[in-house]
Amino acid sequence: MTQPVNMKAVICTAYGAPEVLQLATIKKPVPKDNEVLVKIVATAVNSGDVRVRGLAVDGFLRIVMRFVLGFKRPRKPVLGTIYAGVVEAVGQQVRQFQPGDEVFGSRGFQFGTYAEYITVAENSPIDHKPSNASFEEAAAILFGGMTSAFFLHKAGIKSGQRVLVYGATGSVGTAAVEIARSHGAIVTAVCGEQGVELAQQLGSESIIVYTSEAYKQLNDQFDIIYDAVGKTTKKEFSTLLKPQGIYRTVGGLSVSKERKEQVSFLKRLFEEGKLHAHIDKWYSINEIVEAHRYVDTGRKKGNVVVTIVADNV
Repeated sequence: MTQPVNMKAVICTAYGAPEVLQLATIKKPVPKDNEVLVKIVATAVNSGDVRVRGLAVDGFLRIVMRFVLGFKRPRKPVLGTIYAGVVEAVGQQVRQFQPGDEVFGSRGFQFGTYAEYITVAENSPIDHKPSNASFEEAAAILFGGMTSAFFLHKAGIKSGQRVLVYGATGSVGTAAVEIARSHGAIVTAVCGEQGVELAQQLGSESIIVYTSEAYKQLNDQFDIIYDAVGKTTKKEFSTLLKPQGIYRTVGGLSVSKERKEQVSFLKRLFEEGKLHAHIDKWYSINEIVEAHRYVDTGRKKGNVVVTIVADNV
């Protein structure tokens, strides 16, 4: 059977509203000696994706982002950062994977997962997907999981610590609560009223609605305060941090460093039942604009998954 030389992909034609994303046909990649070719089954749309598409950052950060990503449009036009799929081919030097393996991983600022196929280096953040996860579930745990694992581990999280997670019901926040609990931390979840039920499912020891009087009167002290949505400052929590307490936010200049070990860590947590895939909505690749519109609303709870359907498979 002749292998296809082209593939379907979503191209970001400019920075702006979701409508700048267009479905196109581009050349299918060929793996180098140290790479694997993955047929993508599922990806996701997260807060990072919509920030890149819309260049949705403030002040001088917009200039920094243009330098990093491209001035008029992303120089890497196929966006998308995470994937789950099946290895179709491997380069001559690849030893860890073989055709038919079910894998999942992250591309970070290399992007490229809004497509039917992608090539990734064997030593990149990729692993065999959890044995008990669907492709959609494997894709769902990656962005929030890798981001929260990086920030919480950098903060030195350990058993018995009191941790406050602000924005506890998005893709980053849900992962943060479960990762913190897997380390034996005592978690206070701060979320909107519509997220209370999900925060309860996550096993948060305490749940506070950020618009409530209880939040305004909060006077507990925490070892770690983690802003999972990037909407606060350390100053706002100055009275809530213990003397040696640590504040972390996804909204600062610190960027999550993605490593292969983080993917393996998430795989283990999922297989042990300590991490779950919280999926809010599903879309197809043909509905990528609608998926971005929904994430733009800021109302998603957990993850928005996009299923890639290869017409030629």
